[in-house]
Amino acid sequence: FLFVYNLKAVVSTQSTGEAEEIKLLCQIPSIEKMDASLSTLTNCKKLSLSTNAIEKITNLNGLKSLKILSLGRNNIKSFSGLEPVGDTLEELWISYNLIEKMKGIGVLKKLKVLFMSNNLVKDWSELQKLSELPCLVDLNMVNNPIEEKHSLEGTWRSEIEKKLVKLKKLDGVPIVRQDDEDEG
Repeated sequence: FLFVYNLKAVVSTQSTGEAEEIKLLCQIPSIEKMDASLSTLTNCKKLSLSTNAIEKITNLNGLKSLKILSLGRNNIKSFSGLEPVGDTLEELWISYNLIEKMKGIGVLKKLKVLFMSNNLVKDWSELQKLSELPCLVDLNMVNNPIEEKHSLEGTWRSEIEKKLVKLKKLDGVPIVRQDDEDEG
């Protein structure tokens, strides 16, 4: 993997186009935009841009091999911009952001893992959009208003299990269904 200190350094480093893992974490000054230099990372499989000041997901067009995108601890408000990696992305780590609506998540047809704890999702209608993800097996929604409310009521796990029948893990805890027990 390659660890660099800013996006300009990524572009000017000859080996970055070949790197499979790029880490741009906790940058000083913080990265505020995902600029066009990201498109040069054609072989990148894991891109980590956590703990910055990014507000929008942009410029993922050249990342044809991207499987894991880590954008936790930023200021992201929507899933808009993920379309270019819709056919390759398997894991999205986007906890500690400002996401309230799930619009745009459906483009991620190969997404298996979605970590989005500590966001602002509060409506079942938004969570229902996760049913558009045929491969989703691991979901973390801890500390979203919807999870907090329904966990207090004791209905969180049972409701999610009904709505997302392919899910194998919720909030870090394996889901055991009656049909799983019958097979074992």
